[in-house]
Amino acid sequence: MTKTVLVTGASAGIGKATAIYLAENGYNVYGAARRTDKMQDLKNHGIKAISLDVTKEESILACVNQIYKETGSIDILVNNAGFGSSGAIEDVSMDDARYQLEVNVFGAMRLTQLVLPKMRQNKYGKIVNISSIGGKIAFPMAGWYHASKFALEALSDSLRLEVKSFGIDVIVVEPGGIKSEWADVANQTLQRTSANTVYKDMAASLEKLNENKNFPEPIVIAKLVKDSIEAKNPKTRYSGGSNARQILLARKIVSDKMLDKIIMGQYKG
Repeated sequence: MTKTVLVTGASAGIGKATAIYLAENGYNVYGAARRTDKMQDLKNHGIKAISLDVTKEESILACVNQIYKETGSIDILVNNAGFGSSGAIEDVSMDDARYQLEVNVFGAMRLTQLVLPKMRQNKYGKIVNISSIGGKIAFPMAGWYHASKFALEALSDSLRLEVKSFGIDVIVVEPGGIKSEWADVANQTLQRTSANTVYKDMAASLEKLNENKNFPEPIVIAKLVKDSIEAKNPKTRYSGGSNARQILLARKIVSDKMLDKIIMGQYKG
């Protein structure tokens, strides 16, 4: 029986690549995002595009209810909608901080709450949370982004234990550098918040780091998602993308103080 997948943040980057790749491999895919104009090409792959703003309850409910009405269930949820807000913690407004968490954490968890009852009823479900290597390691000038991803990792761990007995797997995917709009958005918020404050030198360094154009294409992560949902006994975490495995290994074996020195070495000049 064909599995129905909901991929959020499907208008670009990892979300769009994942929606297309899963559709090409026989899944019934719904792609959801705010920017519906950016999803018109998904229809060429047999993907149904839905408008979704994960910060609005009525939008979330409408999205889920439409899929239930048309298919009866959401077998796999890929919580990919998210963005990276940059700026020194001192400079970022509380409104911007809340919005970062609203999109990256609360939106994903609200969708999860809504799909779980039918997954339990069906004794089957896959919830894939797209985190980041930034969910395991924190760099300066991105504190609220890291807070959102650290939170997503913790919630995934708790949820995994809560729903395993119902036949539901919770999987975390931790991308490293991937070619996408992420860096452009991060640099825009960085300019707005810290480019002209006491943190301007650090902000300039981060902007240069974000401009690395040698990142792999998002299909790398799309393939990880497919591998994870098709594994009989999936791993709790999958990682891929530029420097992902090296950075995650360093987090495990290097002391905090040594890691601080390594990270700050990237912010010089």
